[in-house]
Amino acid sequence: MSTVDLVAPDATEDDRPPRRLRSVLRRAAGGPSGRRLGEGHLAVAPLLLFVAVGFGVPAVAMAYGAFTTNTPGTPGTYTAGNLTASLQGGYLTALLGSVKLSAVSALIATVVGLLLAQAVATSRFRALRHAVLSASGVLANFGGVPLAFAFIATLGNAGVLTTRLHLDDAGWSLYTFWGLNLVYLYFLVPLMVLSVLPSLDGLRRQWREAAQNNGATLWKYWRYVALPVLAPSLLGGFVLLFGTAFAAYATAAAMVGASVPLITLQIANALNGNVSADAGNVALAMSLDMVVIASLVMVVYLPLQRRSARWLV
Repeated sequence: MSTVDLVAPDATEDDRPPRRLRSVLRRAAGGPSGRRLGEGHLAVAPLLLFVAVGFGVPAVAMAYGAFTTNTPGTPGTYTAGNLTASLQGGYLTALLGSVKLSAVSALIATVVGLLLAQAVATSRFRALRHAVLSASGVLANFGGVPLAFAFIATLGNAGVLTTRLHLDDAGWSLYTFWGLNLVYLYFLVPLMVLSVLPSLDGLRRQWREAAQNNGATLWKYWRYVALPVLAPSLLGGFVLLFGTAFAAYATAAAMVGASVPLITLQIANALNGNVSADAGNVALAMSLDMVVIASLVMVVYLPLQRRSARWLV
């Protein structure tokens, strides 16, 4: 039965079913909408295959290694000892250190990024907006060894600013927790600007005018109007920055080594055999710990992102 058979040929526009119902009838009859739906599934098949191979296979291998032993000369056995060991001693200290570093740097970047984005959003100069957005897009993806080398040459023990301003006499050291925080802010603040600026653009001028007409000060406007509206976007940006800092490895590895305990550095040391020869499975267990924390971050971030998107219309 075709769509033509479902609707009388001499039916007027008022007698025809609604457009949405006609689309459902056409899809049920195998019409163009049904064919397009099938073609859409075929088009997304390569992406699903890539995700399965690129993410699914490593995830399964990691989970399998985290719950098995790999002793040479003996068959592997299932055990929870690797996961238990990953949450004890120096491994637990490194995990908590990564969480602390990520939370502190994300919080500072959220506040600084919000102030910078607000200055850009209220600026009358379009060139300033384009320059800040372009620079933020570049700096948000600038990290790793080049970023570490840039800060070491500038603020390291023999850096340009350290020697000229005699910062070492004041107790400054780049290779500490707060020094690493400073380096992380270099790419976290631009990422926060890109994340929160669309929500700031969604704040309507009429809301501020209405608040002023009712006698509200600037502080009351931000406290009772702007911040409640921006809360989902700010929390989502904080979670995004936390996840970014939590997964960073190359910058910390090139800068601090083992002076600041981080879970990513512990995983690298275990995989390289720097801890013990049979610590590879413990490294996989630590990786599983990171996946669990990252999954919790995504569970929090995605609803906040959908809620904040309502203000972008």
